Amino acid sequence: MSSGQLHHHALGLERWLAGQSTPLTRFCAAHLADWLPPRRATSHKGDHGKLVIVGGDRGTAGAIRMCGEAALRSGAGLVRVLTHPENVAPIVTVRPELMVDELTPQTLKAALEWADVVAIGPGLGQREWGRSALRTVESFNKPMVWDADALNLLAFNPDKRHNRVLTPHPGEAARLLNVSVAEIESDRLLSAQRLVKRYGGVVVLKGAGTVVASESGAMGIIDAGNAGMASGGMGDVLTGIIAALLGQHLTPYDAACAGCVAHGDAADRLAAREGTRGMLATDLFSTLRRVVNPDVIDVDHD
Repeated sequence: MSSGQLHHHALGLERWLAGQSTPLTRFCAAHLADWLPPRRATSHKGDHGKLVIVGGDRGTAGAIRMCGEAALRSGAGLVRVLTHPENVAPIVTVRPELMVDELTPQTLKAALEWADVVAIGPGLGQREWGRSALRTVESFNKPMVWDADALNLLAFNPDKRHNRVLTPHPGEAARLLNVSVAEIESDRLLSAQRLVKRYGGVVVLKGAGTVVASESGAMGIIDAGNAGMASGGMGDVLTGIIAALLGQHLTPYDAACAGCVAHGDAADRLAAREGTRGMLATDLFSTLRRVVNPDVIDVDHD
């Protein structure tokens, strides 16, 4: 690799350039302290968000469990999981801090009345079981995160909402816009803007160089993460992180940006120690807690 000096000339446009602003911002781990200040010493669990996470059809308990634990590890005060009945006992056994119940119309109605934030999609599936839950959640007027099969179902019945964070990977984005994955990847910034225009709220277009776009026109590029994150479950973890930050009173755009940076930085810390190949989504929990406490100085490793 070579380096040298970079020269430029403003061509007499200095004054005009000084008056221009760009909606595009690069976000990295250095920004986490701005989003995640130290907690008030007298705070309690009710101050940090009551989340309900919906999903985990038969055979996909892992997705909803990872999403729930990610929310806890990112500082959520209380997390309730509604899932398929066969998943309840295994999830409670491995992570007893989660409140887990069977997803029924009655439990969903009660949970929505209780919750500050809803995340739906991980392991949801596309059977009537999941479609019915999504129809109920659609009317929730507090912050939401939609991921995975919630996005695939949204593609069949598009609507526009302002209180929602969508987190598609390129394949899901292609279905949402009815285009090819190649078209999504050929202009990721434009694709994110098109998704926001059609569906409203905030969009996180995942991938190498994750893009976050909002209805206000603000756009962020996430400078964190690595190839080790190309493995199953990483998206479920991200959904839990963003939902947790929404519950801690970040705006949807800030929660999306901060969540993506924390997710990527947790993976970068793992990769620096052990490499990228073989990284699992649950491995991030070992570094995520440290990442979401940027005020802490680790004298041994920082």
